[in-house]
Amino acid sequence: MTEPTTVPVTEAGPARQVVERYFSAINAHRFAELGEVFAPEAEIHTVGRAPALGRAEALAHFPTVLAGYAEHHDAVTRWIETEDAVVCEIHFTGRLRDGRPIVFDAVDLFDVRDGRIAKVSTWYDTRALARQIRG
Repeated sequence: MTEPTTVPVTEAGPARQVVERYFSAINAHRFAELGEVFAPEAEIHTVGRAPALGRAEALAHFPTVLAGYAEHHDAVTRWIETEDAVVCEIHFTGRLRDGRPIVFDAVDLFDVRDGRIAKVSTWYDTRALARQIRG
């Protein structure tokens, strides 16, 4: 019988570190801090929405998208990272303003350049989310 192989745990690389700061800011409603992680030419692509282009639109995106939630939390359940890209599986939990719970899974893809997020693409089942919102 062969011994199991252990994979050494490594520290998060620079790309992942900036994405961790992104999630920390969003989960804490510290949207102004996102200005520190987004590149000036940042792009946010969310399924079912028009892209947010440029840092100003990126910063305005989150308060608008999350306005209907009384609470929300993006929990990263899996990280895949390269030198300039990070893929995250997300488990989103939250409550609408009327108190109803919302739960869904998503995948976020990040392109990182010069230590800042240049592009985020977010993918999730829009139909399943719409059913929860409609009730």
